[in-house]
Amino acid sequence: MSRSAMLELVGVSHHYLVRKESFDHGVHHVLDDVSLQVLEGETLGIVGRNGAGKTTLLRLMAGILEPRQGRIRRRPGASCALLSLGLGFQDSLSGRDNALLSAMLQGVSKRDALASLEAIREFTELGDSFDEPVKTYSSGMRARLGFASGLLTHVDILLIDEVLSVGDADFRNKALAAMRERVSGEQTVVFVSHAEAQVKAICDRAVWIEQGRICAEGTPAEVIARYREPVGAPTGGGSPQRP
Repeated sequence: MSRSAMLELVGVSHHYLVRKESFDHGVHHVLDDVSLQVLEGETLGIVGRNGAGKTTLLRLMAGILEPRQGRIRRRPGASCALLSLGLGFQDSLSGRDNALLSAMLQGVSKRDALASLEAIREFTELGDSFDEPVKTYSSGMRARLGFASGLLTHVDILLIDEVLSVGDADFRNKALAAMRERVSGEQTVVFVSHAEAQVKAICDRAVWIEQGRICAEGTPAEVIARYREPVGAPTGGGSPQRP
């Protein structure tokens, strides 16, 4: 039985206005006519070099940004969370308060958000620091809080931006195990990572983004092999080469 789309991008383009004239007279083009479906219950991996447009793509999917051109369709009533390092955290508030706000901003009721706090605290292993201001946190502590807040509040679409690559090895292994458990169910996930082994381990499908365009789409192994082809090697279909 075929799965329906939870999220769909149709001809999406996006750019930023910048002061540097090196960017096409002050315009930095990030995404160029991207069309993509994210199917219900699948885990979609996105690979590409730094600056390829991956993070902007996730922010558009999350509704943080509006595309300059094209449309983004999300299934009506579907909740969505973006897990990114410290995104949206209020530095003066405690980890507990930020976890509560994060859950509620993702569409979780205050009652359910409060009920999830102890599980979030336990997963992060932050101890007493859970009740300390986030401005005192290291990057690894922020990653723990962000990952746990998004993973344990059970949103319909989970967007993950490099969170599993931050922190100590023990927490990365714990987070990866939790992700595997979640994606084995009905969770819909979009996963951006430079950790190719993680993409192969947990993703059903992958896309390679380069210069704001999708250059390859298919199984994680196939896409990563295309992405890793030596510069100058034939790519087929006229896909742009990495610099």
